[in-house]
Amino acid sequence: MDGREETRRIQETGKTTFIVSLPKPWALEMGLKKKDEVRVVRRGSSGLYVYPAKARVGPARRTDAIVEIGPGEGAAATVRRLISLYFLGFKTIRMRPGGSGGRFTAVQRSSIRKAARSMLIGAEVTSDSASGVTVQILAGKDLTVDGAFKRMLDLAKKMLGDAVGALADGDEERARDVAGSDDEVDRFGFYIIRQLKTAIENEHMLREIGFEHSRNCLGYRLVAKNIERTGDHAVRMAQDVIEFKGGVGADAAEQIRSMADFAVKVLDDACLALFKKDYDLAEATIRAAGGIASHEAAVLKLAGGRAGPVVYRIRRTAEDMRRIAEYASDISEIVLNMTVEKSLKKR
Repeated sequence: MDGREETRRIQETGKTTFIVSLPKPWALEMGLKKKDEVRVVRRGSSGLYVYPAKARVGPARRTDAIVEIGPGEGAAATVRRLISLYFLGFKTIRMRPGGSGGRFTAVQRSSIRKAARSMLIGAEVTSDSASGVTVQILAGKDLTVDGAFKRMLDLAKKMLGDAVGALADGDEERARDVAGSDDEVDRFGFYIIRQLKTAIENEHMLREIGFEHSRNCLGYRLVAKNIERTGDHAVRMAQDVIEFKGGVGADAAEQIRSMADFAVKVLDDACLALFKKDYDLAEATIRAAGGIASHEAAVLKLAGGRAGPVVYRIRRTAEDMRRIAEYASDISEIVLNMTVEKSLKKR
């Protein structure tokens, strides 16, 4: 139907039931056939919502993708192509070597295997040879979008705490562990994007993940990006420790930890407002996030009495913490946009 409006005549069967026929093109697109069930939900005072009782697999073109990788394509480009196909919701991704040789390089094969196993939730390499690699996406419904968000947030916060700890005492081993955790945060981010992309195209899926409107998908995508960036700042702090091989001193570390605790608190509150769809909490979080300025001023004042690379490191870390508080404010603004309709007065 593609959004076109149709008028259908109501018919009566028996004494208690009216019937209305369904548009056949829509039913075929949903994979419905005779005796299949649909669900009917009342929306508002005058609307009914009809959708398949069971989720249907989309058109065949969305389940199986075959792509050729040129012999000159580097590992990074190959991984980006795989991730893009994952985002589009394909369940089987067959990557084949292009060109006259018809064989993957060792680097190309290794990059596909590593990306599938370490960056994509639910991905399994089911076929692996020089003539091609097949990646099967087995992710089911066990992990919800909110569940993935919470796991992603927990990982980003842990990385941040470990990065601050490594910065305090110059613990390079701990810093390397933080840097190695970045892919874990990205994995959940990629999974969320995949689910949101599917939900935008499938109203049944939209309802399953708890969204009333497809526009909420954009808000959740932006939230996921902000949490990814939080993990990126933790990695940057960890790399600082590895590069300079040492901490910033106990007093500076204490001020930075206080600033980090504040940034994490407002980030937690912003995400709680998202999960609860709480307009008032989101508004309060935006006001509270402004308090990061006083923490930053205290850190920069301490840095002013130092010299050499330590000053630069302290200032950059303070900027990292401020940006995380700003992400919390951005998330809260997204929650306001998603929930403001609830505050409207009924006529």
